[in-house]
Amino acid sequence: MIQGCRCGTRGARLDGRRERMSVTSLDKDLDNLAFTLTADFPSPIERVWRLWSDPRQLERWWGPPAYPATVEAYDLTPGGGVTYFMTGPDGDTRRGWWRVTSVVAPASLEFTDGFADADGVPSAGKPTTATRVTLTERDGGTRMEMRSVFDTREQMDQLAEMGMEEGLREAVGQMDALLAG
Repeated sequence: MIQGCRCGTRGARLDGRRERMSVTSLDKDLDNLAFTLTADFPSPIERVWRLWSDPRQLERWWGPPAYPATVEAYDLTPGGGVTYFMTGPDGDTRRGWWRVTSVVAPASLEFTDGFADADGVPSAGKPTTATRVTLTERDGGTRMEMRSVFDTREQMDQLAEMGMEEGLREAVGQMDALLAG
């Protein structure tokens, strides 16, 4: 779960101009307790996959712009995991973890995502999400669907209140510049 904040302006650049955002939708499905983000990129699947499979690439977009990520441990294999922290503009840190359940490179990735304490240990009682990322060829580029499923409506509402929807849009929106560069 990209531990969101209410920060930034979607699509804004430092020079004040707007740039193209590949995020085409973020649908909230209350009946199935899920958010599904869809993004279309003009890049091939293998290039988009590298943004997930390379920890140095991942830390360049995972987290909203005001909360960049630092990956501490990275094992993108079933049963493996990722630990990371995000550093806010005031130096505050928020820690998180992934437990990887499935990897079918370069087409899909599934993991459970959660919060961690100051030592990187998963925080008991904090919400988690089951996330499935699917990459498919579309119009000469790649469509990415990122579906996050919650255990309860309360958890879904709690994370939405924390800014998860905006945080997802902002984080994935950073992929555009990485793919262009």
